[in-house]
Amino acid sequence: MPLPSRIEGFAIISADGMIADASGHMPAALRIAPDQEFFYAALGHAAAVVHGRYSHEGGAAAAGRHRLIVTRRVSALAPDTMHPMALLWNPVGASFAQAWRALGASDGMLAVIGGTDVYSLFWQLGYDAFHLTRAAQVRLPGGRPVFRELTGDRTPDSVLASYGLRPAETRVLEASAGVTLVTWRR
Repeated sequence: MPLPSRIEGFAIISADGMIADASGHMPAALRIAPDQEFFYAALGHAAAVVHGRYSHEGGAAAAGRHRLIVTRRVSALAPDTMHPMALLWNPVGASFAQAWRALGASDGMLAVIGGTDVYSLFWQLGYDAFHLTRAAQVRLPGGRPVFRELTGDRTPDSVLASYGLRPAETRVLEASAGVTLVTWRR
């Protein structure tokens, strides 16, 4: 079984580049209806979703999606007893190609939905697109950064550019809250 035909990342971040607060939870301030609509519509076209143990898209269709759940709790690959279409994956014990084959998803797009370490797993394989929504009026000091590389003066934009992605036009999702979406493409 071949690898996915596309790899696309999805994240909503605060103005300071965080995907979660200091306790690791996504605050309500980052759950913005127009972004959620975009996100769920895109997941409807995904062959599979990959995320960490604490990230999950939820929603009515979640149980029917193939998914890889990145975790250190297994040595390589194991079925997820809570979600019959999911596979627990430890990248230290199994390659992405092995995980993809074991998952049995159809050809198509892999949606990478976080968290921080999960996004980093796919830099080398290469994102075809990364959909970055920014909530300009939300700040999460001490929160979890979208990318591990956010140190010093590095921004999410500079990290994406450093991996060969270029921004398309900015879409305003909710003007009153300063919420914008930029899709970065290879």
